[in-house]
Amino acid sequence: MLALLSSSVLAAPTLVAEQHKEPGKLAIPYQMYRLDNGLTVILAPDKSDPLVHLDVTYHVGSSREVVGKSGFAHFFEHMMFQGSKNVGDQEHMRIINEAGGTMNGTTNRDRTNYYETVPANQLEKVLWLEADRMGFLLDAVSQKKFEIQRATVKNERAQRIDNQPYGLVGERVGEALYPRTHPYSWQPIGYVEDLDRVGVDDLKQFFLRWYGPNNATLTLGGDFEPKQALAWIEQYFGPIPRGPEVAEPTPEPVTLPETRYVTLEDKVHLPLLYISYPTVALGDPQEPALDMFADVLGARRAPCSIRPWSRRARRSTWVPPTTARSSPVPSPSMPTPTRRSMAASRASRPRWTR
Repeated sequence: MLALLSSSVLAAPTLVAEQHKEPGKLAIPYQMYRLDNGLTVILAPDKSDPLVHLDVTYHVGSSREVVGKSGFAHFFEHMMFQGSKNVGDQEHMRIINEAGGTMNGTTNRDRTNYYETVPANQLEKVLWLEADRMGFLLDAVSQKKFEIQRATVKNERAQRIDNQPYGLVGERVGEALYPRTHPYSWQPIGYVEDLDRVGVDDLKQFFLRWYGPNNATLTLGGDFEPKQALAWIEQYFGPIPRGPEVAEPTPEPVTLPETRYVTLEDKVHLPLLYISYPTVALGDPQEPALDMFADVLGARRAPCSIRPWSRRARRSTWVPPTTARSSPVPSPSMPTPTRRSMAASRASRPRWTR
């Protein structure tokens, strides 16, 4: 089964970075390599448990979509579990389960990742599985599988967004915070009307554009021998051809010329006050300070807490997308004081800088 890719003369992986363990310092030792086809490989051995964790991250999320074609990245995440050239439909999950492992995949605005945790002696098998769907997924894509997964994604949206208490809040906030053409103005799951208009050929083109090894990072941690693991990675992933070149996304920070108020009617008992602020882009020098500030603001007993009656339900998050950023402060309130919540939040802002 593992003799998947034809042998050929491949350039040895190039070591591009490494981190050694340093006494008295918090540092995770690792080595970073780059294969000839552009695949980035990060190896972080840890023999504390006889397990290995493999993560393959493709640097594409909903921010790479365009207006009218939302939901592609998340839709394709589903297709990646529907078999490939040498792995049958649903076979990937069966193999991992029978090996005693776990697996899943996630999609956000800037990346899609697939991961498995298995006993250490199953490492070669999971490397082969990931290489097969990176290199040979389109051989197994069919109209029937496509339609099944389209229905699955639409049902997922209905469960998690449309019919979930407060489920539409994130979507409405994104639409109010970002211009319609900004890729963060829609959620990764996309709009139903866009899912209805997508075709199987569109999904194939999405794969060819974004799922090349040069747009992916393979991270391996756990109980393994680096030399052997790197040899397997080179064997199974090395022959996969490079995809089109992918440029780094250009930051598109947003500003609000005025405060915007959005009211969403929903069948819930408690109103939800959700305040979002445009903030800095990923990599900005102020990023660490803002990260800490979000933790302080969301702490239950923070000195700048909004009001005692909302303290138990308040939290603050700071999502780190690549091209722009917002800091949401959601706070479920008691049935009546939503207006008071807003006023108290505004009144507390001067204290944030003290």
